[in-house]
Amino acid sequence: MERNRSKYTPKATFHHLLPFFFFFFYIFFSLDCLVAQELVGYGYKVESVNNSDSSGKTLTVNLGLINSSSVYGPDISNLTLYVSYETKDRLRVRITDSTQQRWELPQDILPRQNQTSQNFSVTDNDLVFTLRNTTPFGFTITRRSSNDTVFDTTPNPSDPNTTFIFKDQYIQLSSSLPNNRSSLYGLGEHTKSAFKLLANQTLTLWTADIGSVNPDLNLYGSHPFYMDVRSPSGDGKVKAGTTHGVLLLNSNGMDANYTGDRVTYNVIGGVVDLYFFSGPTPELVMEQYTELIGRPAPMPYWSFGFHQCRYGYKNVSDLEGVVAGYANASIPLEVMWTDIDYMDAYKDFTLDPVNFPLDRMKNFTNNLHQNGQKYVLILDPGISINDSYGTYTRGKEADIFIKRDGIPYQGNVWPGNVYFPDFVHPQSEPYWENEIKLFLDQLPVDGLWLDMNEVSNFQTSNPTPNSTLDDPPYKINDAGGHRPILSKTIPGSALHFGNVTEYNVHNLFGMLQAKATNKALTNLTGKRPFVLSRSTFVSSGKYTAHWTGDNGAKWSDLAYSIPGILNFGLFGVPMVGADICGFSGDTNEELCRRWIQLGAFYPFSRDHSDKNSIRQELYVWESVAASAKKVLGLRYRLLPLFYTSMYQAHKNGTPIARPVFFSFPEDTNTYSISSQFLIGKGVMVSPVLQQGANSVEAYFPAGNWFDLFNYTSVSVDSGKTVTLDAPPDHINVHVHEGNILALQGEALTTQAARNTTFELLVVIGSSNESTGEVFLDNGEDVEMGGEGGKWSFVRFHSARAQNGSLVLSSNVENGEFALSQGWIIDKITVLGLDKVNASESSVSLPIGKEFELELKPNQTLAKTLFS
Repeated sequence: MERNRSKYTPKATFHHLLPFFFFFFYIFFSLDCLVAQELVGYGYKVESVNNSDSSGKTLTVNLGLINSSSVYGPDISNLTLYVSYETKDRLRVRITDSTQQRWELPQDILPRQNQTSQNFSVTDNDLVFTLRNTTPFGFTITRRSSNDTVFDTTPNPSDPNTTFIFKDQYIQLSSSLPNNRSSLYGLGEHTKSAFKLLANQTLTLWTADIGSVNPDLNLYGSHPFYMDVRSPSGDGKVKAGTTHGVLLLNSNGMDANYTGDRVTYNVIGGVVDLYFFSGPTPELVMEQYTELIGRPAPMPYWSFGFHQCRYGYKNVSDLEGVVAGYANASIPLEVMWTDIDYMDAYKDFTLDPVNFPLDRMKNFTNNLHQNGQKYVLILDPGISINDSYGTYTRGKEADIFIKRDGIPYQGNVWPGNVYFPDFVHPQSEPYWENEIKLFLDQLPVDGLWLDMNEVSNFQTSNPTPNSTLDDPPYKINDAGGHRPILSKTIPGSALHFGNVTEYNVHNLFGMLQAKATNKALTNLTGKRPFVLSRSTFVSSGKYTAHWTGDNGAKWSDLAYSIPGILNFGLFGVPMVGADICGFSGDTNEELCRRWIQLGAFYPFSRDHSDKNSIRQELYVWESVAASAKKVLGLRYRLLPLFYTSMYQAHKNGTPIARPVFFSFPEDTNTYSISSQFLIGKGVMVSPVLQQGANSVEAYFPAGNWFDLFNYTSVSVDSGKTVTLDAPPDHINVHVHEGNILALQGEALTTQAARNTTFELLVVIGSSNESTGEVFLDNGEDVEMGGEGGKWSFVRFHSARAQNGSLVLSSNVENGEFALSQGWIIDKITVLGLDKVNASESSVSLPIGKEFELELKPNQTLAKTLFS
């Protein structure tokens, strides 16, 4: 390929013959006519191309700078672009400085399976990389099967914002999208009114202690991943619901500008490290994405019960009163939580000797455990600077605090002046585990809650003079006002172990703290850990659950919670919820009633409030208590579904709470749904989200749907919006035809619910076949479904026979565990089978033993058990 070629060269020759799947397009234009003032950058040209191996799975391209610009700093003159087909459904494009190593996420911080597999050919991958030898250069990713464009960085000559630019502290990368066919989801964390990204917005990724009550601002987590669900193409080659995913694996701060027909990244450091996941279904994209970043951590069974918390519980007697209040009202309560109130002067791993003395706390915790309940406490990252405080002195001795100017960096949070542990430091994990051990030896709590780990700082330090780490040339839209990135956090010039700057790892703190906490609890308890973290990054789901943070007791926040929860499912963090009834401000009876109706179906279901707000435990209002008993009763009956969905998430990456389009990708009307969601593949939740409403407009994809409270049906031949009655005590929860649900009984704890018998709910539809599955284990083994583990997995199948009867069968894997527990199916309910008059049948079937059962029109049962 000719070097140092003029932009105006009318044609080009090339010296490298490439395999057929790499294409070159020669399109030439110049931006010179646009230059009225200095542009941010002028882009790069292709200088040489190399095939790195004979398989054709890798390609290396050397890029040279066309012209320099001083805006946002000097350009990097020479870049190398690496292309690799890593699996049959994943393609990686990485661009970095050719001559100097730059910051990028190392494997020890974010382990990922990056090695190119050899057991596939390039043509097995539906994604095609095309190098566009234009000036400036660009590249496209298209589908082999349809030629649909997935990603296209070809610059628009009339728009300098589309030019690829690479400076030390500014990277600009832009891709066009097909008009009106691309629906994007992700790029968080933000509070949004809509799940589908709306055009003309800037999505800033920089972890910050900004309450989720604030819409459209950068919040606690950074997830530079999006899912793109395509509408059908006019030529019929692209089917509705064809889906792919795109990850820009970069831990630096960034703005992602989305205009509807283009997404443009403005990143303040690192490298371009793009991963493309071919799908082509939403479920497969999640499987491919979490294969790279790590599957979601399994959660203990008890964590799917109902949780109660408040910032402002005064003492142990207050906690005991709350537990008694739930018991007296016969409302399920699984887990009690305590915020920073329990600490001695807000110091981690301590107890207030007056209000939360150790002997009272031990007695309280023991009583919870005897009743089958659990206890979770909060931790903040700031360690109080106090020579009489062991956690501080041991951290100082281990030298594991983040430094600035050669000494530990001093911040200020709840305890006053603090140092922050450096979770990049290899000795931070042993230090953190030891502190947790010393605390658990005194008080055996069941999980840990990590707050303030963005990191939050009550002070803003002065920038280091002339430091572009504290004051980079490009200002991301932090807090919606381009505030300095050192505001209310650790300054970028602070240093972690190995001289890694805070500037580069700021967004990783929450993930690394969760990783250390998960490891510590696993080692110390030998049980499956429960960790809840406010700040998250790519792969946090391997270690932690998440809640959406400090929302408000407002109807808008009730509605915002659904997009928030669905987004974290896409981010690989399926155990997620929002503070039920609202955290800040005073809730009211109607809002709290509607919120528990919705929140009972969050994967993580917790009531939490601020100390300055009125009390909002579910028993406070009679109508809220009545609704809570009703909806939590259904939640506990559905615990096998929630838990089996957790197993599917752990094995395949699919969310627990799913967008409706996951099960109905061919229905383009589902792409814009922000007020409904699915649990698993077929249970749809359609809540009331407006004050004073006694009905709800709910969209139903085609088929028969049955209300899980009363089994009334909604039938639609094609997707349709239906007005549903929603009186004050009711939320609409429907199951779709073709599903089989394994239900258990209502109870006040998950332990009690697990001891009840099973009912199979079989929902028949037009296909005459239904399927379902249930995963069973002890709920607390570290591994979920591992080799040789104590677990069972049961698949159910039903089909209509020619004589009109229903044949229901099961297939059991590792049935010994289920048999050892004595679990029995004692009831089968069939919905949608008109020729069988009896919808319920009494049986006695061990769930751990395979069976085949025929339900005949005359209501007699013929059954066969297989040993």
